Amino acid sequence: MSKKALSPELQDQLNKLAALPDDQIDTNDIPEALPEAWLHARQSGLYRPIKKPVTLRLDADVVAWFKEHARDHGYQTEINRVLRRYVSEAQA
Repeated sequence: MSKKALSPELQDQLNKLAALPDDQIDTNDIPEALPEAWLHARQSGLYRPIKKPVTLRLDADVVAWFKEHARDHGYQTEINRVLRRYVSEAQA
């Protein structure tokens, strides 16, 4: 972003816009997104889910399989990916 100062007139317009209550903003020309539009939406590359360290008792053969077959990332990331997909499909 530019560090260039805004003109007083432009800064005044920006301040007025920021102070405008949401219910006074006309959004009639913006179409609503249908729920189907969000089915395959993805988080941006900047999104990082909050990680919480937990202790899970997983079957040793399952952990071994994930360690062997993990794609580009580690096996824990792959387990998270599979669990996230399962949860997403269960919620649909």
